[in-house]
Parts: sequence; C-alpha cells; structure tokens
Amino acid sequence: MRMCERVCDALLSKARQPISSVLCRPHGGCTGHTGKKWRRPSGFDTGVQTYNSLSKQKEPLVLAREGVATWYSCGPTVYDHAHLGHACSYVRFDIVQRILTRHFGISVIHAMVITDIDDKIIRRSLEENISASVLARMYEEEFQKDMLSLQVIPPAVYLRVTENVPQIVAFIERIIHNGHAYATEEGNVYFDIPSIGDRYGKFLGAVNVQYEPGDSGKRDSRDFALWKKSKPQEPSWESPWGRGRPGWHIECSTVASSVFGSQLDIHSGGIDLAFPHHENEIAQSEAYHQCGQWGNYFLHAGHLHLKGSTEKMSKSLKNYITIKDFLKSYSANDFRMFCLLTKYRSAVDYSDDSMTEAQITLATLSAFGHDAQAYMKGQLQSSAVQEELLWERLAKTKAAVASALADDFDTPRAINAIMNLVYHGNCQLHPVDGAARSPAVFGAILFYIREVMDMFGIDLLNRKVREAAAVDSSASLEGVVDQLTRFRSEVRAFALARQDPPADGNLSKPGLHPERIPLLKACDALRNDLAPLGVLIKDRGTNSTWEITRKRQTVEEKN
Repeated sequence: MRMCERVCDALLSKARQPISSVLCRPHGGCTGHTGKKWRRPSGFDTGVQTYNSLSKQKEPLVLAREGVATWYSCGPTVYDHAHLGHACSYVRFDIVQRILTRHFGISVIHAMVITDIDDKIIRRSLEENISASVLARMYEEEFQKDMLSLQVIPPAVYLRVTENVPQIVAFIERIIHNGHAYATEEGNVYFDIPSIGDRYGKFLGAVNVQYEPGDSGKRDSRDFALWKKSKPQEPSWESPWGRGRPGWHIECSTVASSVFGSQLDIHSGGIDLAFPHHENEIAQSEAYHQCGQWGNYFLHAGHLHLKGSTEKMSKSLKNYITIKDFLKSYSANDFRMFCLLTKYRSAVDYSDDSMTEAQITLATLSAFGHDAQAYMKGQLQSSAVQEELLWERLAKTKAAVASALADDFDTPRAINAIMNLVYHGNCQLHPVDGAARSPAVFGAILFYIREVMDMFGIDLLNRKVREAAAVDSSASLEGVVDQLTRFRSEVRAFALARQDPPADGNLSKPGLHPERIPLLKACDALRNDLAPLGVLIKDRGTNSTWEITRKRQTVEEKN
C-alpha cells in the first residue's frame, strides 16, 4: 500500500476527527498537508509570478499539465443589467488570459457558471410578474452581448445552475456522507464548519464576520446553506431533503468539479467574493474530494469605484453605470486601456478624467502609427533617423514588456514601456524636406506595438470600423477624400511658392505671392471644416496626409 493510502486509513480510523490533517486520495490532487498553509503544486512552471490570495504573496505559477491552464470563474447573477463594476473584473481577467495564451503559449480552458436561480432573481421576477427562468434568460443574453461588445473572449463553456441541480444534489449527498454536512428537520442542509477544524478561514478568517442566518436546526453560526427548503411561489426541485433549491456557494463547487474534477489550476473573481463565497467553495470542494488543496491559485480583481466614493460600484448601492450606457460615450478600446493602466488587483477610480487619460494614451498610439506609416510611404520627410538607437530601444522595450507581464501581469509597466518607445520614435520624426529615409525600423516598431495591443484586446487598426465601412460603401468616401487631399496639396504647394529674387540683388528672403495668400487661407479653412466631420488632414511641409477618425461615426449616428 502506498504511503498516502496508509496515512488516509490512519486518519479515517479516528472518529469524528476534523480534516485539519487532510484526507488524501490515491488519485487526483492530494497534497497531504495540514491547516491553511498553501503548498506549491507539482507540475510545469510557466515562468510567471502571480499574486495568490491563498498565500497572500506572489508565487510561481505552476500548472498541472504543460501548456494548459484550467480556469474557473464566478459568473453573474442574472437579474439586472451588467454594470462597469462587472465589466472591470471580466475585462481585467480577459486581459490576463490573453497574456497567458498569446505571450506565454498556454491554452486556457475557462469555465463560467451563470447563476440563474437566486433570492434576487426570485424577488425581481415577482416584482415584474414574470417567471424567474424568463427573467434570468433575458439578462443572461444581455450579459453575453455586453461581454462581446467589450471584446471579452467567451469561456469554453457557460453552465447554468438550473441545468446542474441533479449534480448539485449528488454533490451535497457526498459531502454529508463524508461527515461534513447535515440536514435539519426543516428541510435545509448546512455545511458543518467545525468538522474541518482549522482549515476554515484561508482568506479573511472566521473572526468578527457576519454569517448567513439559518433555521433552528443550525448547529454553528458559521455553518452555511448547501440546500434551502423552498417557499411558496419559489422555483424548486426534488431532493432527499424535500423540495428546495441550491445554496449560492455549492453551485460553483459542483460546476467546477463537473468540468475539472478534483484539481483546479486557477480560480478568479472580484475581491468581494473571497470571503465568504470562495472560502466556502474551498471548504465544500475539499470536503467532497477529500483532498488538501483543491484550487491552487486564487486571483482576485480590485473594486471599481466612482471617483470620490469609498464604496464599490454595485447595484445594491445604486451607484452604477450600465455597460450599454457607458458604450454610448466610450469605446471598448477606451475601457480596455482604462483597465490596462492599473494593476488588475488594484482598486480603481472611474471618472471622466481617468477615461480621458485612457483616450489620450490611445490617441498617442494612433497618431504615432499614422505618422510612422506616412514616413514609411514617403509622405513624411524626416531628418536623418538614428536607426541603431531605435532598434536598440525596440529590443529594450520587448524585454521590459516581457518582464512586466511575467511579474503578476503588470500591464501598467508594460504600457509605460511602450509609450516610452513611442516617445523616442516621435523624437525622430521631425519633418524636413529631402532627407535620407530609414523606414524598416519604424515598420518593426509599429508591428510590435500593434501585436501587443492586439494581445490586450485593443484593435488599433479599427478592423470592425473598417469592415462596417466596407459594407456601407465607405471605401468610396475614402477615395473621394484621397482625391480631395491631393487636389488641396497641389493648390497649397502653388500658394506656398516663393517669389523670384528681386532684380536689384536684394538678398532678403523672398516672400509669398500676395495674390496667392487667399488660396492658402482657403486650404486651411477646408482642413478645419473637415476635422469635425472626422476627416483629419495633416500638413507636412508641402505634402499632406489624411485619416478618417471615429468622430465621423458619431456624426452619422446623430443624423
């Protein structure tokens, strides 16, 4: 018999002994340690250091399978519109998953539960006089559309609680069988926290915390519901304890176990879910699987606050902005950059100023991309470029970004490195006439910046806008703007031509032809008039370039 099995037999022979010394299994994720202390799992080191809420410090991210990360996240309770607080958490973890996949070559297998039965859903359905299932489906579809509008990659699978009730009942039965839950005469089932000894309290502990109420048969104030007896007019399902419905915490343990078994690499959610929700998930899952460490890494995102408020954005406080309302004023790119400018674990203030900072960052990247392309096309003549310096800057930026992303996905540091590269690139683009060109290094810089932003889910090329433009025959508009700009450039070059030197030999600099100055003013007026319509013309010496910006879309929508 293996050592793990002998230890398990010895532990099981002790009557009612808490699983403070863990019950090992011959197969699966047995770690064989005691108490709350986190143990580094065996497996494949990704080269990433990530902050683990279980150990309260950065740890090497070690996966059970090489090149594969199993990831479970708590989905929404679908009784109302999703707001920016939700969006912040889901977008931040979408960025982390993209980094793991695109930068570190790891396949992320992501499962998410949709809570489609809950006290809040039941109350709202009664208020609106529709069935709880119809209400939940309506807001579930809206949530998924909101996520797609924010460029969030969908999980490999969405699972609804109501479609997993038989599995939940079986999960609870096994926890009872293992001696860690009990049914009351009223028809409720509670998890028996004293039965797991000092293993409870991995995140915030079990001191001075308000616990959920229960019936008269509840043994300990800390015990939480696995199964709730149904009340009149509530949805309910058959169970060995009578008709009822699942508790909140049990749904996640059951669904995650049904997909990933007894071992999970990464679990994510907002920091407000750490206790009691994730704490209770761990207790249930380890009691069910009889293992010592069910989830190896817990990642928690910081709260989103309205600037000036210490409260998180939430529906209960009615201090939220829906995703749909937000997207009337800003783009998905804007919000993603807003998220990138702070660490995913940090609390973040939402305000017009913070969104303006995100927009300015994006505009700086876009302007550099436009100027770099103009230089590569020969439309922007620059003074001699220090090419080797830029190649060196590019190599240092790549190393800095790689180091930042390996250090707990530090996106603010990565963005800062990229913006520093843009600064040095812009310093080389001083318009002059007739200098030697070095376009290759700008092509390499531009390619790298677009590649990193695409990894983060930001579309600097506005592909969707371009696709819509093609459908709307806007390509014809681009052709018109191109011809108009060429004509304007010729008129402007004619207006800027200097007079011939005077015959008397005066060496003073010859000025413009006075009769052509109105043409120059007309060219400037045309440029200024087109800008509000989304056609941006930039004059570079005697040459001009143009681009169609997002403002044109806004004008068309208003019309």
